Amino acid sequence: MKLLKTETIRFSQIVKERGQPNVYTLWEKPSADRRFRAQLKNSRVMTVQKSESGTDFGIIGFKETKGARYLVFPKSLKGFADKRVIGIDWARVRE
Repeated sequence: MKLLKTETIRFSQIVKERGQPNVYTLWEKPSADRRFRAQLKNSRVMTVQKSESGTDFGIIGFKETKGARYLVFPKSLKGFADKRVIGIDWARVRE
C-alpha cells in the first residue's frame, strides 16, 4: 500500500476561501491559449484527475494528462500549492 506524503485539503475549504470555480475546456494547446496562460500565471488553475480507485482528486496548477479536467478559480491558489485536494463536489462547480 502506498502512503501519500503530501498534505490534503478539502475542496469545500478552497471554494470557501477562493470562490466558486469554473470548468475550463482546452480547445487548443495550452501554450497557444492566451487566456489560459494568464490564469496559470496568476495561480488560479487546478487539475482534477481520477485516482486508481475512481475517485476524483485535485492538484494545484496545470498537469496535462489524458482525462483531466481543469478548474479556474477567481482568486489565487498559491497558499495551497503543495497539497492534494480531496472531496471535489461537482455541484459547486460552474460549467
